[in-house]
Amino acid sequence: MQPQIEELQNLVQNKTPQEVIKIFLEKFGDKIAFSSSLGAEDQVIIDMISKIDKSANIFTLDTGRVFPETYDLIDRTTKRYKISIKIYFPDYSQVEKMVQDKGINLFFESIENRKQCCHIRKMEPLKRAFKSLDVWICGLRRDQSITRTDVQVVEWDEANGLIKLNPIVDWTEDQVWDYIKTNKVPYNLLHDKGFPSVGCQPCTRAIVEGEDLRAGRWWWENPETKECGLHAK
Repeated sequence: MQPQIEELQNLVQNKTPQEVIKIFLEKFGDKIAFSSSLGAEDQVIIDMISKIDKSANIFTLDTGRVFPETYDLIDRTTKRYKISIKIYFPDYSQVEKMVQDKGINLFFESIENRKQCCHIRKMEPLKRAFKSLDVWICGLRRDQSITRTDVQVVEWDEANGLIKLNPIVDWTEDQVWDYIKTNKVPYNLLHDKGFPSVGCQPCTRAIVEGEDLRAGRWWWENPETKECGLHAK
């Protein structure tokens, strides 16, 4: 797969995010999808995709523990762009067993428990979403956290056996918000309340000035462990 990655990396050199997205949507057709967490970066990409192809495959994961503001954003986004966002849910039997065995808020007890919760609520549904895909589009940026500094525009996702496309990987936080304001992109209202990154409700808090952008995610853990597994190398 590495030769194809190098070929694709060369193909997107010096291209804008919109150009990169258009190239990939045309090249991979129904074998590519955008996996949206509905964060600010992902809303930017939804805006870009909707201006290229409203029929493009976009999906999100509903873990069952997300904020009410996130559900509201799904509704506002689909109505604004007249697009469909497919929602994947976790397997209820796995969730029931996990909660019965370890408690409703097991993730606070250990990293092992937290990763189990992320696996059942996120990774398992994601695997189902990936079944017919060759490429997934993400809203990752290098300056989001120390776990993402080496992310490339095009890279091979070994864990999922897919090509991963990160069209705004080089963007800064200011670029993201400039785009949102200029294009009047709908965004999660929690961003206005100190939440630069929004995940599950019990595992996300607002941050204070000077903290890392993802400091509010799993804040009780060390920065090096703060990934749910979706973007593990």
